[in-house]
Amino acid sequence: MKIAIAGATGFVGSRLVERLQAEGHSLLVLARDPARARRVFPQAAFPKLEVVAYTPLAAGEWQQTIAECDGVVNLAGEPISERWTPDRKQRILASRQVGTERLVEAIAQANPKPSVLVNASAIGYYGTSETTAFEENSPPGNDFLAEVCKAWEAAARGVEAAGVRLVILRIGIVLGNGGAIAKMIPPFRLFAGGPIGSGRQWFSWIHRDDLVSLILQALTNPAMAGVYNATAPNPVRMAEFCQTLGSAMNRPSWLPVPPLALELLLGDGAIVVLEGQQVLPKRTLETGFVYQYPQVKAAISEVLNQG
Repeated sequence: MKIAIAGATGFVGSRLVERLQAEGHSLLVLARDPARARRVFPQAAFPKLEVVAYTPLAAGEWQQTIAECDGVVNLAGEPISERWTPDRKQRILASRQVGTERLVEAIAQANPKPSVLVNASAIGYYGTSETTAFEENSPPGNDFLAEVCKAWEAAARGVEAAGVRLVILRIGIVLGNGGAIAKMIPPFRLFAGGPIGSGRQWFSWIHRDDLVSLILQALTNPAMAGVYNATAPNPVRMAEFCQTLGSAMNRPSWLPVPPLALELLLGDGAIVVLEGQQVLPKRTLETGFVYQYPQVKAAISEVLNQG
């Protein structure tokens, strides 16, 4: 296959590119900064990869390159782990809603069209709760992140009118060498790690390798369509996650991390960790998807061994 990827240089996208190349696929990387993308994916190491400059929020010649592709993966979006000023919130929303609309335009105009769009969303769609378990058919929340996810998914659904298969992955907190866990490790190394916030909030996570495998399945399995929760089948309370992380690092996990400290580290995006939600991948499991890391202990061990 030839796969176009938006957001290829990010934490998940870079691992996806490695896997797709290893399996022999050709890649079209849509990059706001082509020079950086070429540094991340040097030609010698990625001979079947082409970098195309694109402006996510504007139509342009880049849209014509989609016609060459069998599938499209959209992982692009402004980071949420900063202070949410009004301007920042608008950029978070536009990067997902308008950016997806431009990509959908490109797919609709393509001749021939790609057969599938795999579009990221997030478990922020459901809002937060300490008591409710969310599955793919659960209703949306009403906070800022839920509104962003609703707009993001609505934009992606435009491809269905063009007869293109759509898979939306509502992604949990991704564990891998880097990402969110990288910001949680230093306090434990200093013997200052422990439960974040109340410790009672749910932590719905997925190992990065499992997420990449799920994206590959979505690209290649024509029976997959609609919304799937991209989370491991065993979410944990934050206290258990921190206990497991501390144990794997041979560090105690008793000193609570105050919410203010996390807000200083993650900005308003800390709400994802401080309030949390229990998200279950019901439809994902029904596809027969097999998790390499269904339990958090094994996932954390792999991440620390890679670090």
